[in-house]
Amino acid sequence: MSSGSSGSSGAGPGFDTVLVVDFGAQYAQLIARRVRECRVRSEIVPASIPAEEVRRMGPKGIILSGGPRSVYEPGARLADPDLFGLGIPVLGICYGHQLMASTLGGDVARGASGEFGRTSVQAQGPSGGLLFEGLAGTQTVWMSHNDAVVAAPSGFTATASSPASPVAAMEDRERRLFGVQFHPEVAHTPNGLDVLKNFLYRACDCLPAWTPTGVISGAVEAIRARVGDARVVCGLSGGVDSAVAAALVHRAVGDRLTCIFVDHGLLRAGEAEQVVDTFGGHLSMDLVHVKAADRFLERLAGVVDPEEKRKVIGFEFIRVFEEAAVEIAGDAGAAPFLVQGTLYPDVIESGGSSGVAARIKTHHNVGGLPDVMAFELVEPLRDLFKDEVRKVGEELGLPEEIVWRQPFPGPGLAVRIIGDVTPERLHMVRAADAVVVEEIHRAGLHRRLWQAFAVLLPVRTVGVMGDERTYGNVVAVRAVESEDAMTADWARLPPELLDTIAGRIVAEVPGVSRVVYDISSKPPATIEWE
Repeated sequence: MSSGSSGSSGAGPGFDTVLVVDFGAQYAQLIARRVRECRVRSEIVPASIPAEEVRRMGPKGIILSGGPRSVYEPGARLADPDLFGLGIPVLGICYGHQLMASTLGGDVARGASGEFGRTSVQAQGPSGGLLFEGLAGTQTVWMSHNDAVVAAPSGFTATASSPASPVAAMEDRERRLFGVQFHPEVAHTPNGLDVLKNFLYRACDCLPAWTPTGVISGAVEAIRARVGDARVVCGLSGGVDSAVAAALVHRAVGDRLTCIFVDHGLLRAGEAEQVVDTFGGHLSMDLVHVKAADRFLERLAGVVDPEEKRKVIGFEFIRVFEEAAVEIAGDAGAAPFLVQGTLYPDVIESGGSSGVAARIKTHHNVGGLPDVMAFELVEPLRDLFKDEVRKVGEELGLPEEIVWRQPFPGPGLAVRIIGDVTPERLHMVRAADAVVVEEIHRAGLHRRLWQAFAVLLPVRTVGVMGDERTYGNVVAVRAVESEDAMTADWARLPPELLDTIAGRIVAEVPGVSRVVYDISSKPPATIEWE
């Protein structure tokens, strides 16, 4: 059976949805996150989306994101002009604001000076228009632009101004078109969420139903509709994503779910034992533990390209599942559905179904699967960001140690070993990672950090240990802070903590003589090294 469409069985259908049109800046994902904080479902779509496709999708509203170009530059990303005639409320933000003005006959020009950082805008008229209802006349906002709308299109009213932006906000209430030059989605605009809520609730009439309870209800209904009376297997890794996916599906289909834990030998220290104890014991799920470490290591021998590693692991992962499912149910009754914990950032980073993003890396549970397999995918978390998954997990009653476990890549430690994956190198990175995790917990930083882990580099360096020359391996320590993994900043860990971590790794992990700390943010780097 071809994998075909994933048939996500997620929580999207049935919720009021706002589309975020991505014009290539880093703001689209953040806008989508903020809309969801307002309890409205959001979905990111490419700038090239035709108006007819938007009409078919039936959103309650459209938000045009910021972008890195000027609207009048050759090659600038433009929207289908018919978007503004669909009768669906539209909010343009920064570049989206300028694009709306330019498309509909207004004037956009580079001013004598741009505006960057905190700026005050002054609402025009008694209320400042729909977006500023309930807010003070002067607002502190975050600006980031050289160009400005100098004349609003016919039918629009300027509702706010700033020193360098005569039309810092505008609206055509009759056509339900709105624009703001500033960024309401960033934390530096104190009342930015209130501006977004005015658009979502007043202009779009959205219901704030995107809550953990609502998501669970919608997902359970979608799962039942998709799988019918069939049996289902779940790819359980022990991480929060697969755990929440398993709990959701278990609520939908009960004992027709079998969780298959493929122990590929690439897990963190003690993780396999914890998975078996938690899911087979505490949660009383039907759990099959398949020990396949030797098989995966054999397939990975000599594979150094990270994309190839993902493909090898994804391929072998599915084959192990197929064999285990046949053993469980027999050829005639083998489960036709496979549950995976794919998240929305996974879809975006892998290029997405709509081509929103260039492929950054293939996630093994998105783009690393073989073309032909004996399962149809069920991905109940495909619409969710990580923090939303955690909230759903708490609502489902999962243990805190599962819900708040730090993210771990599906290919495991294979993508934290740069270069060839061997038993010796696997032992080194696992032992070093255990030190990092233990010290981060001891310092009370586990919940603050998005991820903290060790990476084994493909180089050796000269050192001195016990008055003797050494030529040892190098371990990189990576710790980042993030909200949803779409962007991340390197964590400013206390020097004494880094000193403790480095000292322990060199002392306790044979073969390692040097430890470095990664101070790269995302972008330009990714969180994982591979």
